[in-house]
Amino acid sequence: MLQTIDHELLRTFVAIVDHGGFTRAAQAVNRTQSAVSMQIKRLEEDVIQRQLFERQGRQMLLTSEGATLLGYARRILDLHGEALTMLRQPDMVGKVKLGVPDDYVMRFLPGILKSFSHTWPLVDVEVQCAPSSELINRHKGQLDLSIVTREVGHEIGEILLQDETVWVAAESHATQRQSPLPLALFEEPCFCRRHACNALTRAGLSYRVAYSSPSLATLQAVVGAGLAVSAWMKSLVTPGMRILDETDGFPALPDASIVLLRSPEATSPVIEGLAQHIIEGFRL
Repeated sequence: MLQTIDHELLRTFVAIVDHGGFTRAAQAVNRTQSAVSMQIKRLEEDVIQRQLFERQGRQMLLTSEGATLLGYARRILDLHGEALTMLRQPDMVGKVKLGVPDDYVMRFLPGILKSFSHTWPLVDVEVQCAPSSELINRHKGQLDLSIVTREVGHEIGEILLQDETVWVAAESHATQRQSPLPLALFEEPCFCRRHACNALTRAGLSYRVAYSSPSLATLQAVVGAGLAVSAWMKSLVTPGMRILDETDGFPALPDASIVLLRSPEATSPVIEGLAQHIIEGFRL
């Protein structure tokens, strides 16, 4: 088994370096000078088996081995203190259940979770992906926070982003010229699907729903292959796709809102911490 280093020996070693000698270090670690000398002797002879200091006149200078150990010692002591701080604060640990449609997983969630993990490294996040209609039904009692899409004017919760709903097609295909127009839309119930179909009907354009899925990734694959035209929020349009508008013969669509729902039963600093990171994540 590898020999371990008592962190108190490291603390004394660092104190000697920082305070310029054994006498002041002894005061800093609340030990006698002889006790400090014994600690360093033990560290040098029994643990490291290398000389850490050399005396030049009245100065105690680090050897090359001592300089190497100093960097490790500071890191070990910093991690030791960080672990104790985290574990002694119950508000810094816990679990959050987050509901989110897969629409936003790749676009927004990576940055939000990365930022949150830096601030709350001991908190577990359970992510449940489902359409907005399902998340709203699950919200009370099953989820702490939910990110969902709502029609403008029918928002509940806190608005994170209001965005245009746009028609999209593959740049490298002319799918939008087909008649009837093949569509790839989210499954019912979806107000975006309803608005798209109603807008085409009012414009007198013939269409068929050729593909239907709850997954944005699936719709993106279908559209990217030139198999259909779809409609989703402008912030979710990816490279290789073209936005279609009135100049292409497509009617305008109503805007949509992304909102954050908080469960009234779930209140804790951890949950509020993730909520704030979500809010900041949608501002970027």
